[in-house]
Amino acid sequence: MAEQPLLQLQGISKRFGAVQVLHGVDFEVAAGEVVALVGDNGAGKSTLIKVMSGIFKPDGGTIRWEGTARHLGGPADATDLGIATVYQDLALCDNLDVVANLYLGREERGVAGLIDETTMERDATVLLRRLAVAIPSVRTPVASLSGGQRQSVAVARATMGAPKMVILDEPTAALGVPQTRQVLALIDRLRVEGLAVVVISHNLVDVFQIADRIIVLRLGQRVATFEAAASSADQVVAAMTGASEMDVAHALQTGGASA
Repeated sequence: MAEQPLLQLQGISKRFGAVQVLHGVDFEVAAGEVVALVGDNGAGKSTLIKVMSGIFKPDGGTIRWEGTARHLGGPADATDLGIATVYQDLALCDNLDVVANLYLGREERGVAGLIDETTMERDATVLLRRLAVAIPSVRTPVASLSGGQRQSVAVARATMGAPKMVILDEPTAALGVPQTRQVLALIDRLRVEGLAVVVISHNLVDVFQIADRIIVLRLGQRVATFEAAASSADQVVAAMTGASEMDVAHALQTGGASA
């Protein structure tokens, strides 16, 4: 990666009781770059993104933002820097419409402190159009949206604070092909707008479609980094599992393993 990282983690360690989850992990992502973070269950991916988002404080290591060492005392510190996170549960309210979900907790106020529904609806429409998010209406209840539309609304909400970086936890999990295509297009849009994007995913097909680089964790350690355009799924699976590429290719051919 040629340019200075927007976010850089150096030697991050994290322990829970007797269990060492992260062992001196390095990580970096630049503005306008999509980095996929992959690994088997228990590799440390969720712990690492929770360090990035200020939920977990590392036991060791340094967090640098735009080249300057920073201390993240909590999620608010990460938000203040410009880091937004969309977790797998999305945290949307099904009984509210899209506008209400986008502005939940940050409602626009007008005369006499009353909620300014007109301004919120207008700005929500502008935001979703800019991100090319296709939904029936900003007044559609979230409960009636498809999985891809719900994911897109959650990502759009994350961008409302004008973050510089967005973390997406399994954004295409359990989505059909058309819905997945919609979410991947949105991720590409975030990259075009100059945001740094970190994606956790088990779906290597999606990873190779959207990522610039792929960072592999195994047993709490960073074991490999790949340029997506110059790598193969066999190489990534081999790094994830510790097997050889030949063994992975043979297992895939015989149906004994799945990427």
